[in-house]
Amino acid sequence: MASQAAARYARVALDIPGADGFDYGFDEALRPTLTPGVWVLVPWGRGRRIGLVAELVDDTPVPADRIRPLIGTVPSAPQLPASWLNLVRFAAGYYHRGFGEVALPAIPKLFRAVPPVRARGSAFERARQRGPVALSGLAEPPGAPSPDRAAPALTEAQCTALDALQQADGFRVFLLHGVTGSGKTEVYLQWIARLLERGPDAQALLLVPEIALTPQLLAQVAARFPSQPVAVLHSDLPDGERAAQWLAAAEGRVRLVIGTRLAVFTPLPGLAGIVVDEEHDPSYKQQEGVRYSARDLAVTLAAQCRVPVVLGSATPSLETWRAGTLGRYTRLTLPGRVAGGAPPRLLCVDPRGRRLQHSLVPEAVAAIGACLARGEQALVFVNRRGYAPVLCCDACGWLSRCDACSSYRVLHRVGAEGAADAGPSRYRLVCHHCSAEQRVPRSCPDCGNVDLTPLGRGTQRLEEGLRALFPAARVGRVDRDVARRRGAAREVIDAAHAGALDLLVGTQMLAKGHDFRRLTLVVVVDPDSGLYSSDFRAPERLFSVLMQVAGRAGRAGGDSTVIVQTRFPAHPLFDALGRQDFAGFAAGQLEEREAAELPPFVHQALVRAEARSLEQALEFLRAARAAAVAIDAPGVRIFDPVQMPLVRLAGRERAQLLVESPARPALHRFLDAWLAALAQLRTPVRWQLDVDPQEI
Repeated sequence: MASQAAARYARVALDIPGADGFDYGFDEALRPTLTPGVWVLVPWGRGRRIGLVAELVDDTPVPADRIRPLIGTVPSAPQLPASWLNLVRFAAGYYHRGFGEVALPAIPKLFRAVPPVRARGSAFERARQRGPVALSGLAEPPGAPSPDRAAPALTEAQCTALDALQQADGFRVFLLHGVTGSGKTEVYLQWIARLLERGPDAQALLLVPEIALTPQLLAQVAARFPSQPVAVLHSDLPDGERAAQWLAAAEGRVRLVIGTRLAVFTPLPGLAGIVVDEEHDPSYKQQEGVRYSARDLAVTLAAQCRVPVVLGSATPSLETWRAGTLGRYTRLTLPGRVAGGAPPRLLCVDPRGRRLQHSLVPEAVAAIGACLARGEQALVFVNRRGYAPVLCCDACGWLSRCDACSSYRVLHRVGAEGAADAGPSRYRLVCHHCSAEQRVPRSCPDCGNVDLTPLGRGTQRLEEGLRALFPAARVGRVDRDVARRRGAAREVIDAAHAGALDLLVGTQMLAKGHDFRRLTLVVVVDPDSGLYSSDFRAPERLFSVLMQVAGRAGRAGGDSTVIVQTRFPAHPLFDALGRQDFAGFAAGQLEEREAAELPPFVHQALVRAEARSLEQALEFLRAARAAAVAIDAPGVRIFDPVQMPLVRLAGRERAQLLVESPARPALHRFLDAWLAALAQLRTPVRWQLDVDPQEI
């Protein structure tokens, strides 16, 4: 980087794939204002674009006659701090993307839009006019602490954990491992309160997997910090609100920021500490564009800013757990529930050969009836949306396959919940991958048979069955279909907190972040797909979700039960689950992965390709593999290209090529050389690199 006095060009980051920056000249009058992190308006083609000054340089490979001057700086825009620029540079380098590809999408859309020539005031000036920023759009659910309520007393284990956090000076990674209901959230909140007491400019960042799944946490934060301006950042916010809250955080007018994965890129000039709640959750990995891990970037940000970071989970990722075992992370343990009492009793029931009632074994039906008779709540959990997985013709074997994907369209009921009309017009076949839908055929499209049968079970079908089995019970469902209607999932959850529901049925949206005080019974229907999946992470994720959903039961103390309907009741995973033995489960999984040379013992990268035909995608990947083999990269293993598990998606055929190495630096040196070679391949195939892939 050239000195400011000697620099002749500004290298500007734009959201253009494959480019680190574009060089522009500038008028001498602008020189005092041009430093890294300054927003500028630049010519692009026949139009204009908003960009960021990445660096000042005194030389450029661009011919002098092609250099264009900057139009100017953006009025009222805050200069982005060095800590933010450093994080973006790291992410661009680690995930092998251009600086602008990371920087610009991390900024609210309103600030990236080129203003009309006659616009009154800049977007930044307008954003500063939304008044004080606060935790918005979050009604306090029943049972949450009131604003005038003091922080509760801590258990001995919580005190030990909080003391360790308070003594941290500078960068340090803590793994806060505690069973569900052990009070991890209270440790977070009291630690954050201590951080904010250190100075008027101190800020904290609290990352959560999905805003919609953690209403209880957000209400607790709002109640605990009633006088503090708190910003919430997630992708569902209206553009203007997100811009206002992001700007308030960047300018230090907000002390606490709560957000999903994109919030890790929020500029925080006074950052004093970071919390990553449910750090194991796959939602922290971006699956489009730059495929970054917000959890991993949070650790990097903490290291760059020399502040502590807390990774909290009842079921940590095996990567995090191993780091704690090796001593790279400091492990803090909360072994018991705050409310006391034993963990839920686990009962595994094999449904084979049993007479089921609406997909439920007799033991589950009896347990639900007894639970309702006691005035308690029950939760029926199934990891599948819709009415049933597929529609089938018994005569010829036709299945409701999606025309655009190598998957099936799922039967969904539409219209008012619990409506008596169950005619064909009240149902649709919907693909969960590309969202294509169609009417349910009145007869088999292949043979004309009118007797079409729904196979399997989904949340809608279970809800219908529960209403039939327990007509007096108040039943609510929470899944992605319900969540599409703004505020609908929240209404169901609030009703459950208020005691207005007796039975809940749903998917992973009910598995975490909720404190249902009357819930004493959980029934898990058909979890077996996670036991023998081709994805080596499937057992880890199954154990995690089952541990989370089991943790909804008995949070107020007293007896509670979890019934799992499984064809493999003797599987070691259920044995560990029954004993709440995550450490034992993790040790077994790590032993298997080390023997099989799988992460976290190797580091992986994946090139995904998609084209109109599978052969096109594979042909590109075969050429990519040939380019990889030609690179001298000791220790890097290059696999053959294969089709993806879901090979067809939205009419495109997909394939992938995996590379791995036990040494992370060696892998990245190879990727630098390989990507340069791939850039020379002329192909109509769309492809992208995924470093540390979570879906293989």
